Amino acid sequence: MTGGRDSVQQDKVFRYKLDFSYQSALIYLVTLVAYGGIRGSFVEQKFQYVLNDPILYLIVVFVVMSLVMLILNMVRNKRLIVTADAVIFKHRWHEVRVPITAMEWIHIGRETRVQTGGRFQVILLKLLRRRRLVRIRVGRYEREKELVAEMTRLAAHVPRKTKRRWRRPRFTDR
Repeated sequence: MTGGRDSVQQDKVFRYKLDFSYQSALIYLVTLVAYGGIRGSFVEQKFQYVLNDPILYLIVVFVVMSLVMLILNMVRNKRLIVTADAVIFKHRWHEVRVPITAMEWIHIGRETRVQTGGRFQVILLKLLRRRRLVRIRVGRYEREKELVAEMTRLAAHVPRKTKRRWRRPRFTDR
């Protein structure tokens, strides 16, 4: 007999995108260089007066914050792993495994409050023994279409979300 891994489907790993972090760090850095260059060469004629500018300090704070955010996200190395029987949320220091048996339902669709492109924007997981939903924003992970396909395959083994027949009394109904 050969190893059992050949017949079992491989785990699909989806890495967290860092595009936004790269772009924001680069934009703030370009803004810092452009502001320092324009302010130092045209307005003050010397760069020594530019260092006393409070706007420059504000831009430096934004540059440092965006670089720290980028480095932390790179070190954290967030991943979403979809296996045949579970969804695993993993980063460098922690791992949360959610088996299919712990899922009440899965909903793949649009997020109502977000107006961005794309047909599938969010995957909602309702877990047993947990009141709040787990929200997976598809656009934040690499290979979005493959992620939706894998979650659709996984959703076939989980019951569908039932629609409510009656509306829960709201605060304003009293």
